[in-house]
Amino acid sequence: MPSRSLFRSAPLWAGLASVLALFAAAGCGRTPKPQILPAPQAAAPPAASLPAPVKAAAKPDPEARAKSQTAIPPAEKAAAVRAGAEPEPGRDAAGIALEEALAAYLESKQAREKDDLDGALKALDAAYASLLKADIPPDSPLLQEKADLRLLIAQRIREIDASRRAPIADNHKSIPLTINKYVQREIDSFLGPERKYFEEAYRRSGFYRDWIQEQLRQAGLPEELIWMGMIESWFMPRALSYARALGMWQFIASTGYRFGLTRDLYVDGRMDPFKSTRAAIGFLTYLHSLFGDWSTALAAYNCGEGFVQRTIARQTTSYMDDFWDLFTRLPYQTARYVPRFIAAVLIVKEPARFGVTLPEPYPALAFETVTINRPAKLDAWASAMGLEAAELAFLNPELRVYATPDYPYPLRVPVGSSGQAAAAAESLPRYTPPPETVVAIHVVRAGDTLSGIAAKYRTSTSAIQKLNGMRGTILRIGQRLRVPGRG
Repeated sequence: MPSRSLFRSAPLWAGLASVLALFAAAGCGRTPKPQILPAPQAAAPPAASLPAPVKAAAKPDPEARAKSQTAIPPAEKAAAVRAGAEPEPGRDAAGIALEEALAAYLESKQAREKDDLDGALKALDAAYASLLKADIPPDSPLLQEKADLRLLIAQRIREIDASRRAPIADNHKSIPLTINKYVQREIDSFLGPERKYFEEAYRRSGFYRDWIQEQLRQAGLPEELIWMGMIESWFMPRALSYARALGMWQFIASTGYRFGLTRDLYVDGRMDPFKSTRAAIGFLTYLHSLFGDWSTALAAYNCGEGFVQRTIARQTTSYMDDFWDLFTRLPYQTARYVPRFIAAVLIVKEPARFGVTLPEPYPALAFETVTINRPAKLDAWASAMGLEAAELAFLNPELRVYATPDYPYPLRVPVGSSGQAAAAAESLPRYTPPPETVVAIHVVRAGDTLSGIAAKYRTSTSAIQKLNGMRGTILRIGQRLRVPGRG
């Protein structure tokens, strides 16, 4: 039966190294001006029923991994060590101090689980004090273990600090919208050379805004996070960056898969605005719980939590940095990302303050869904239903080859069209997609040219450009090119 609805309106020390590896993420690779995969737009896009929720992947628990993978001394033994008991044979002062720090860290975890925030912070203070007593030579393998534990302590303090600042119901107040020279520079850009893009993206946000903000409210996240779509993709569901991040929320394939976005010959969930929004909410919830403040979480969304964690670990002044302490140490794209987000939110919230009259947003999408099980091109569906193919493509942007798959699929159709879709299913010609292109990976070396690479693999420069989303022929040493081959 077709469904119909309308929407409107996140030895001992070997284990710790594994802990930090859990947070490793892809390096920075987003850009505020992605190229766009071709997708026809409907002239009068219509408001929306939603697919079943996508479950976010379970968050890693670094403390549990640390506890399970390390030989933690019993509480009495740890207490004796802190009280100054004689060290066991073969254990030096640095090793004892590190064991003290880890024992205190685990005590803080137990206190946090009992909602004893003061006790948790006291234990973390003790853990950090013990860490400072660990005088480790620069060539010792324990030096990395010290840095790893220091990062775990910092993360736990950030989490407790965030939980104290505001309850989840007031979490919308926790994004600091401060104007400094970096934010002002982005305001000037949005109201100057990028004004046309900004205003069109604001209009385009109307297709999804009410639904996205409702999802953010239900998740207890700040509603202002919707404007990440402005920075990530100008609210274009098929936006593609040079780093192969895809969709309105710009997921790379591995992170998308981690948060429930699947990909096959027919479908790439990163291009579905509803599925990818749920995945983004899951990722943002995880990042905020990890870093404890939204500015740092947004930087990690852009660049990967692993990179931001390593940046925090390298600082030497304090283990309580805020985002602006880290700002100058981050890559340019990431450092610019947070000021751009703040600038966009400020303009949208107070346009008169900046002398702007924002255009009227497009109306919210309206559609029905009908479950079909017929692989057919969208233009065949549209012809049978008396519609434009562009309208079906606009409503179903995740369909990679503009065809329905060979398994049950909830096709979105204009309101009132589900009956025609169901009736037409058996009469449409079946579509068989071509096999995925066989590719080789070529790492660019000094002296390589695009034409030379094409000749080596017996293909064309245009085929390489198309497969890699390239517009020109400029190559970078170390760049990894996907080259179509014969299969």
